[in-house]
Amino acid sequence: MRAHYLYLKGDNVAVAQCPASCGELIQGWILGSEKLVSCPVDWYSTVAVTAAPPLVNERPLSRAMVERVLAHWQYPAHWSNEIRVDVRSSIPVAKGMASSTADIAATAVATAHHLGHSLDETTLAQLCVSIEPTDSTVFHQLTLFDHNNAVTQIACEPPPPIDLLVLESPVTLRTQDYHRLPRQQKLIASSATLQQAWNLVQEACITQNPLRLGEAATLSAIASQTLLPKPGFTALLSLREECDLYGWLVA
Repeated sequence: MRAHYLYLKGDNVAVAQCPASCGELIQGWILGSEKLVSCPVDWYSTVAVTAAPPLVNERPLSRAMVERVLAHWQYPAHWSNEIRVDVRSSIPVAKGMASSTADIAATAVATAHHLGHSLDETTLAQLCVSIEPTDSTVFHQLTLFDHNNAVTQIACEPPPPIDLLVLESPVTLRTQDYHRLPRQQKLIASSATLQQAWNLVQEACITQNPLRLGEAATLSAIASQTLLPKPGFTALLSLREECDLYGWLVA
C-alpha cells in the first residue's frame, strides 16, 4: 500500500498524480459518524493542466474542481476557459477503487501548481468533499476520514507492507448511488465492531503487524455485508485460514 502525490511543473504544464484505493480497509460508524480508512495502491490517475481552451470530452468532476480551485484563491471564474485538463487513468470506474477521488484530487493539485500555488492536505480534502464523498487517498498517510465533510482527519503511523490480490466484480456502483442507500441505522448497529476494527488498524500500524491489519479489514468487510451484500463472500471467508491470508477487505 502506498499513497503519494507526484507533481511536475514545466513552462506550460503542471502534472499531478493521485493513487487509487483497493476498497476500504475499514468503513462504518466510528467516533460518531460514518468514516473510512482507504487502502491506497500503486495505480494512479495522472492529470496534466495546461494554459489552453478546455477539451470537449473533459471529465465533468475534474472541470468542477478547476472551478473550485479558482474560487478558493478568488480568481475570476472565466479563467476556467483558458485551463485545459487532461486526465489519464486506467483505474476501473464505479468499482470502489476511488477513481473519481483520484481524478479530482490530482486535478486540484495540478491546477493549484499551474496557478503558482500549493495545497495542503486539509484544504485538498475540503475541496474534494465539496464535490462528492471522498476517499482518504488524498492523504499521504493512512487516515481515518469523514468522507462526507472532511471534519475528521486522524493519521495513522506508516502501515506494514502487504501484498494485495484483487478480485474484480462485474457489478458497478457509483459513489453517488451508494450514498443514496438508506444506511445509517445499519451503520450504527455495527459501530462497536467498527470501533474494534479502527483500534486494530492503529495497533497494526504501530506494531507493523499485517495480521492485525487483516483482522481489522475482515471485521469491516463482514459488517459491510449488511449494507451491500457480496455474492460468495462467505465462501471467500473460509479461504482465509485455508490459504493463510491476513484477511479480506471490500469495496
